[in-house]
Amino acid sequence: MFLSSPTAVLVHGAWADGSSWQRVIPILLDNGIPVVAVQNPTTSLADDVAATRLAISAIEGPVVLVGLSWGGAVITEAGNDPKVKALVYVAAFAPKAGETVGELVQAHAAPPGLAQLRHDGASNLKLSVEAWAHDVAQDLPEAETRVLAVLQPPLPASTFGEEITEAAWASRPCWYVVSTDDRIVSVELERALATRMGATTVELEASRLSILSQPQKVAAVILDAVAHVDA
Repeated sequence: MFLSSPTAVLVHGAWADGSSWQRVIPILLDNGIPVVAVQNPTTSLADDVAATRLAISAIEGPVVLVGLSWGGAVITEAGNDPKVKALVYVAAFAPKAGETVGELVQAHAAPPGLAQLRHDGASNLKLSVEAWAHDVAQDLPEAETRVLAVLQPPLPASTFGEEITEAAWASRPCWYVVSTDDRIVSVELERALATRMGATTVELEASRLSILSQPQKVAAVILDAVAHVDA
């Protein structure tokens, strides 16, 4: 059954790891979709792209590449692999060639959660516990957001200045999930990116972490992308 379906390759966001997809993965598996969750180091765009490309290289057959948040920049670059037949962005960044995530963020009014970014004493950024509870995952139980805050790895501030060399979305069908209650990235930015890509767009009344608060609805979008590759 798996051999007849594209593989869904899931790319997590910043301040997180592959376990972010833990509630989406069982739904995809129950629908007969093979899944790979990438464990990106979040040390640079180049490093994350390399890790994602390594995961893709081990897969036989077509791939639907899915990115959350920062993972959208990663799939925009890594998605140029010929195995990748469709892209799914979940409240994700989708720069064009020569563009950076920092430029996208600065082009729109700053949401309240950005004020909660903290330097770790070096050149890395982390989110405060309060940001996780009130701005990143406000539709999850607070006890869960505290755990997410503890688990978060640091993100180098320099990642916001790394350019995309070739945007995979320019040559592939795309889907976009907008989180209308996002308080860490501009909702208007998400909508503008979806429009620029010509993406099939779904809006969810969700925080940035819709993959944890509304996994069924996010999985439905991924399944739709898979079905179009199958067609």
